[in-house]
Parts: sequence; C-alpha cells; structure tokens
Amino acid sequence: MECEELARKVAAHSQLITLQSINWRSFDDGFPNLFINNAHDIRGQHVAFLASFSSPAVIFEQLSVIYNLPRLFVASFTLVLPFFPTGSFERMEEEGDVATAFTMARILSNIPISRGGPTSVVIYDIHALQERFYFGDHVLPLFETGIPLLKQRLHQLSDADKIVVAFPDDGAWKRFHKLLDHFPTIICTKVREGDKRIVQLKEGNPTGCHVVIVDDLVQSGGTLIECQ
Repeated sequence: MECEELARKVAAHSQLITLQSINWRSFDDGFPNLFINNAHDIRGQHVAFLASFSSPAVIFEQLSVIYNLPRLFVASFTLVLPFFPTGSFERMEEEGDVATAFTMARILSNIPISRGGPTSVVIYDIHALQERFYFGDHVLPLFETGIPLLKQRLHQLSDADKIVVAFPDDGAWKRFHKLLDHFPTIICTKVREGDKRIVQLKEGNPTGCHVVIVDDLVQSGGTLIECQ
C-alpha cells in the first residue's frame, strides 16, 4: 500500500514497533478481498494503522480494515491519517452545498471501540481546527502539525535571518501564523479576474529574502505555483 515505505521508516526508529502485513487483493468484480495476516498476534497489543486516503478508490478498502482491527481484541487502536482529504469542504456557502468533511468525520466516528476504549484518530495539519467538533464521542481526535519540524529545519540554515514565510491567502495566515511568528511574513490574496483567480501580494516585502510558502491545504499545487 501507499504508506508501506513510510511505515518501515517509522518502525526503524524503535525496536518496540512490530510491522504487520495485510493482503490487499480484489475479487474479479473489483471489490476488495482483504486479509489481515497473523491476526492472533495482535491480540492484547497496542495497534496503530497508518492510513492514506489519497483517493476515493482506496478509502473503502482501508475503512474495511480500520473497522475490523479494533474487533480483534487489541489493547488499543490508533488511526494515523497524515492527510484529511475532505478538509477544505468543511462549510456550506449556499443551500445545497455538501460539507464532505463532516461526512468523513461521521464515518470515522463510527470506528468500533476496542478493548482499551475509543479509537484515537491522529490527523496532521487539518484544514480548520473547528473540524474537531465534527467527530462524535466514540473517537478521540488529535490534531497534530508538522510546522515544528519545518521551523527546526529553517533555523538550521546558515542564512536563516533572510527567510520570510509567505501565506497564499488569509486562511493560511490565520491557520499557521502563530506557529511561525519568529519569521517575517508575507500575506498574499486571491482576486478574481473573470473566471480566473489570481494570487497577488497583499502585505510584506520578499526582496532579497528566501521565501518559504506555507498553505493550509495543498491539492493540485496551483496556488503555490502562482504564489511564486
């Protein structure tokens, strides 16, 4: 699966982590044919599943495994989701809009309770912190961020004093500026010209500086390219 390489890198940092395998197969009609290998070995163990909801095609088969793991008499179950794919669709702007972030949160909220209690759902850099309240009481959502790792790397650079952080829009600034207040900032804005949205400079001066672009959600990367 997509996260296998990442899982191996994580396991390499600790002798306490044991990797288990799952057979990801399909029947002739295309529906998943899944099997958790050595299922008896995870009884009484603290189990974590590293998910990748990169496309709708893979979500169903992973949810099938996610719903099954807590039922194998594990001590606790943790779902790690590095990317919450429907994060930017968390609100309705007009009647008829479907907030699919709420739908995804409801699906994850129905993960069965394990022997150790509710599932811990760890999500990295979710689009909006208020999405915490979309989750039900059967899971414990934990929102983490990779920003401290970015700050650590930037401070290690020899010319860290010439770094400015650029936010492509006000939403990205509101989401992350408090975590990056050690650096000068640039704020861009998006304006409409006909059917196009153009990124323009709103505040700050990047002249002579190394610019690091930080957005609150990246899908196609088009906004980051325009922000350059």
